[in-house]
Amino acid sequence: VVTGASAGVGRATARAFAGAGFDVALVARGHAGLEAAAREVEAAGGRALTLPTDVADYEQVQRAADQAEEQLGPIDVWVNDAMTTVFAPLWEVEAAEFRRAVEVTFLGQVWGTKVALAKMMPRDRGAIVNVGSAMAFIGIPLQSAYCSSKFACRGFFESARAELLHKGSNVKMSMVHLPAVNTTQFNWCKTVFDRHPMPVPPIYQPEVPARFILEAALDGRREKIVGSWNKLLVAASKVIPGVGNHYAAVGAWSSQLTDMAVSPDRPCNLWEPADDSTDHGSHGMFDDRATGFFDAQFLKTLPQMAKKFGTALSRAT
Repeated sequence: VVTGASAGVGRATARAFAGAGFDVALVARGHAGLEAAAREVEAAGGRALTLPTDVADYEQVQRAADQAEEQLGPIDVWVNDAMTTVFAPLWEVEAAEFRRAVEVTFLGQVWGTKVALAKMMPRDRGAIVNVGSAMAFIGIPLQSAYCSSKFACRGFFESARAELLHKGSNVKMSMVHLPAVNTTQFNWCKTVFDRHPMPVPPIYQPEVPARFILEAALDGRREKIVGSWNKLLVAASKVIPGVGNHYAAVGAWSSQLTDMAVSPDRPCNLWEPADDSTDHGSHGMFDDRATGFFDAQFLKTLPQMAKKFGTALSRAT
């Protein structure tokens, strides 16, 4: 079972599991995205089951799990990937918008884990992979709803995994922390800006984290941080958290905004699916920059970034 399976990392993950011999239950809201993802799973050799579901609703997630087992058999792996966010400074985020982002991104993982454990623990087998982020370790501006949700996801994972270890359960829990990924979230997550949002380089294609999610499910590793730059950021956040905060303050605001104007008819998926009638695929609009390396466009900004780091260091000290 893969949540958030209609686009982005979830969709790439569904393809990866199908290629490894799994049948895949696809959980998301958008019908067009789900149907396209199902065709990709079947093309990769797996059986596909589409389960239109809002993961913020516990009863819907329960129903999806029941349907998956009824039609495809016992659940071996459950991947919690669904997310949404609001690109905005906190003071411009409505209370209902913040709550909605947390309910999908954090509580969606809680509900998915609970219903998966209800199926797996009586059999004493199975694997749950929760999708985290480098922003589960260091918060950045314009992403308070997403960062706080991912921090919460990490704490929830630590607690739930400890409980399974206490019980001596053979159900495995893993967490894979993502780098910046070229997904459709930048096309349709809510934004208050007139400039188009973007992932902070280096940017990866969704197939890269999908591969690590598959590997975590198969080998039961506790945790994986994807990307060398992310590993450095996570380490730095633990050693010099004050500098990290100041650097994010001066360096991570403008780097999330392109020079491209936001289209007036840009979709928003916060409350309703943006891929209900139109499939948007798994990739976002930054294919030309999604190399996993700092591209030429980013390298041109290094002198400015170095200056910002110096400013952050002086402020922090």
